[in-house]
This record gives sequence, C-alpha cells and structure tokens, in this order.
Amino acid sequence: MLTIKKHIAEKLWDKYSSLCENPSLSADELAGFLEYPPDDKLGDLAFPCFKLSKELRKAPPAIAAALSEGLSDGIIKEATVAGGYLNLRINPEYLAGKLLPEILEKGESYGSFDFGKGKTVVLDYSSPNVAKPFHIGHLGTTVIGHSLKMLYQFVGYKCIGVNHLGDWGTQFGKMIVAYKKWGDHDAVERGQCDELVALYVKFHEEAEKHPELEDEARREFTKLEHHDEENMKLWKWFIDISIREYQKTYDQLGITFDSYKGESFYYDRVPAVVDELRAKGLLKIDDGASIVDLEKYGMPPCLILKNDGSSIYPSRDIAAAIYRKETYDFDKCVYVTSAGQSLHFRQWFKVVELMGYDWAKDLIHVPYGTVSINGSKLSTRAGNVVILKELFAESIEKVKEIMTEKNPDLENKDEIAEAVGVGAIVFYYLSNSRIKDINFVLEDALNFDGNTGPYAQYTYARTCSLISKAGGVPDIKPDAADITDPTEAELLKTLSIFPEKVLSAIDELEPSVIARYILDVCAVFNRFYHECQIVTAPDARVRDFRVALTAAVKNVLGAAFGLICMKKTEKI
Repeated sequence: MLTIKKHIAEKLWDKYSSLCENPSLSADELAGFLEYPPDDKLGDLAFPCFKLSKELRKAPPAIAAALSEGLSDGIIKEATVAGGYLNLRINPEYLAGKLLPEILEKGESYGSFDFGKGKTVVLDYSSPNVAKPFHIGHLGTTVIGHSLKMLYQFVGYKCIGVNHLGDWGTQFGKMIVAYKKWGDHDAVERGQCDELVALYVKFHEEAEKHPELEDEARREFTKLEHHDEENMKLWKWFIDISIREYQKTYDQLGITFDSYKGESFYYDRVPAVVDELRAKGLLKIDDGASIVDLEKYGMPPCLILKNDGSSIYPSRDIAAAIYRKETYDFDKCVYVTSAGQSLHFRQWFKVVELMGYDWAKDLIHVPYGTVSINGSKLSTRAGNVVILKELFAESIEKVKEIMTEKNPDLENKDEIAEAVGVGAIVFYYLSNSRIKDINFVLEDALNFDGNTGPYAQYTYARTCSLISKAGGVPDIKPDAADITDPTEAELLKTLSIFPEKVLSAIDELEPSVIARYILDVCAVFNRFYHECQIVTAPDARVRDFRVALTAAVKNVLGAAFGLICMKKTEKI
C-alpha cells in the first residue's frame, strides 16, 4: 500500500533527481520533509524547498517552480508555488472515487501493510510479579506492549506475546515466611491475590521491627532454589493464584499471550550463559561477584552473578533472549518496561553483542514513564497501590450511572459499561506519549465531552446508529461531484492519513499516534455530522454518499480501536 505522502514523495524525487546528477536524498527522506500546512487554504500538503537549495544551487522559489511542472496526476490535483514552498492539493476525484470505495471494500483491514510478512517479532510485556497486585503501574507495559503487538500484526509480522512473569527471587522467600507464620490456606483460597498481598505487606511491617526476618526469607528462598518440596508446592500455588487473578484483567482488556514463561524457567539456563561468558573472556570477578566490565562503553559493570553465586536479572534476561532466538528465530525482540530500567537493558544488550551474537541489534527496549494517582506514587511494600481491577470496577460503575441517566432503556448495559469503563482508562493512558509521566485522574478519563475514550466510543456508536437507520451501507460508485460540503472533503482527507499514522506509530513505537489520530477522526466526523444531513438528506444521491462516508469512518475507527486495546461499542 502506498500512502499519499509516499506517492507525492516519489513524484518529487523523479523531478529532483532530474535536476542533479547524483541526488543525495531518497524518496523516503523527501517524504519526511512534507508538511501539513497550518491553514488548509494553503494546500493539503506543503514541500519546503529550502532543504534542496544548497545541493541544487538554486533559490527555493526557483526549485519549487521546477518541481511543480507536470506534477499533477490522479492523486495530485495541483501544485502551486508560494515563496520557497510547493503547495499541493489532493484530487477530490481520488478521494471520492478511489479512496472511499477502497475503505469500504477493505473494511477494517484498510491501513494495513504486508511488509512484515515472513518476519517474527517477540514482544515481552506486562510481566507482573507473582503474588503481588496487578496495579495501575502495570497498565503501561500491558497496554503499550499489546498495542505494539497489534500494530506489528497489522503490517504482516508474526507476533509472539510473552508474559515474562516475575516468578523468582528473594520476594518468594518473604512470601513463604509470611505464609508459614501468619497465613491460612482457606483464607488465601478465599482472598486469592488480595490475601497474598496482605501477607507481603505484613512481612515488611514485621521486618521493620524484627530485621532477622530478612535473613529467614533468604534461607527460605535458598531452600526453594534447591527444590525443597514444601517450598516448591507453596511457590507453584502462589503462581497459580496469581495467574488466575491476572487473567480476569487480561480478559477485560481483550489481551492474550502466547507464552507465560517467567524468570524461573530460565534459572537453570543461566549456568550455560556464565560458562559461555567465561569461555569468551568476558567474565571478571569483582569483590566475589561475577561481572562484565562495560566501562569503555560508558556504563557501570553488568552484574551476572552475586557474590553468593546466585543469578540476577541480567543473567536471566540474557538466557531468555538466547532461548527466544533459538525457539522463535525472531527478527525483532521488543521489551516494554519502565524508563527506570533503561540502563539495565543497555547493559545486557551490550553483553549479548560482546558475546558475538549479531542479533543483539534486534533487541529493542521500549521505555515508558511512571504513573501516579492524583500525584501519589505507588508502593506495594507500603500497601499504597491502586489495584487495576478495583479501578476498572469503579470506572465501570461510574459509566453505568452516566448511561442510566442518558439512556435508561439501553440493552446490554453491563457489557457496554465494561467496554467503555475499561476503554476510558486505556485510552487516557495511551493518548499520552509513552515516555511522559502520567498523573491519572479518573474523572478526566470518563468525560464524555472531552478528548477521551468514551467520546471516541460514543462517536463510533453514532456511526453504527446512522448506518442502521439508513438500512445499511448503500451500493454507490462515488465521484468528485458527490462532495458538496467542505466537511466531507475534510473527512476524506483525514481518513486518507490512517495508513501514514500506522507507519508512524510503528516507526516511533508509539501507540499514542493512533490514539490522537482517533480523536482527529472523531472531531472531523462530528463536525460533518452537525453540518450535514445524513440519513435525512432530501436528495437520495447525497444521502447515499454521506452514509457511505459514515461507514468509512466506522471502518477506520474500528481498525484503530483494535490497535490500542479499545473495544467497539455499537450502542452507548
């Protein structure tokens, strides 16, 4: 699929390359120069010619004039010179006669590509720590990771979603101590993760008064490492309880994983990594610990084994990466974690490179900012967390109250309230740039009149309602003459940008590109809705065109929702 920008860029490159013997820029680079003017009276797209002035040894207006000659075609209506800019207008015949039928024919596959066909991406995301709550701090890795998975699938990649559970480490020694001292089997079965969290918090409260509990926890974990029967049984029980609990949240989000292999799976694979590092002369002993010295690369040493000989995150992550390459033969392996872990990933990525694995370049860390609630930071240890299932429940309940007031006779109210309530939280998160810290305010997320998830889902429901009232999508062969209102042309231009936004979201590993685009579509569609009669248009041809345009909006919004973990709601 060729985006409008790429089509224009290739036409411009043909002109540009004819003006110089050895062009230094590619068509893709020219596409990056294309801009959307601040005022559409100037044109639909603009190309600044200043950047070519030095190479072509001409003034920008002269370059614009040279590039404009013979540029018009089926997609470009006209190219006009404005100083050093070449302003371009999209052909209405293309928008109405080609683009609209294409969107209607392709449905929710419009905007997709196949350049990832035959390639595999492994995505490591969500990865909560077992026996701890699934709180709002986990929302980022979960929804960013799954959105990236959907984006990669949309352009043809085979995607492997891995939930790298935090199911190993000294925290399990603490959990085992807490359970043996204060736990009750029936209470844990009843309370599930909530009861495990309560035990974890109690351990830290008691350890403040009795520091020797920390040593006891280390001993219990050592027993677990040596496969002590009682501790292994407790550990597996804690994992089963946790996964059952997490699955409820994943179901609400519509998220599935291909693998739940956590840290414990790679524990036995660490010795082979250590042996390989030693054989390749990369391992050094520093105060009893085994490290890889990264000073020459501007980083602290990467710790491989602690001074007691036990493994640590980098060694397990290296073992996991090697296993995934051997198992899936990935073309990319993407890790979605907080920005606070950026150094950790830079370190062990470098170690993999030093080990001689050329696929180290295919390891990608996608960092994101922190989240707080009304300015308060989260801490499991202190018991100060906002549990995601509780936040979802509160959001769903508030949506139900709003819906009851607005539409008391609505059918399937519970199902719709869940889609909107959960979607509101997801959209609030993903509409922000992932690297930015977020202060979550539920009231803002649930605003039906703002730039929010409910507003987007309400707009989608409006398109469904209009199509239903019209009796379905008409069979029409539209052309430029059918565009009778400026909002129709504006809407078609906005829909034409969707493939471009998909590419940008993947290039930048940034789901917010899609979320913000959804808001753009909603804003333009709602202007069209208020300015134009659609189902009630007196002229049958006008009515059919506008219903078809509404169906195109529904298709694009539906596809975009699927790329950011948003469920579609045909009624609200």
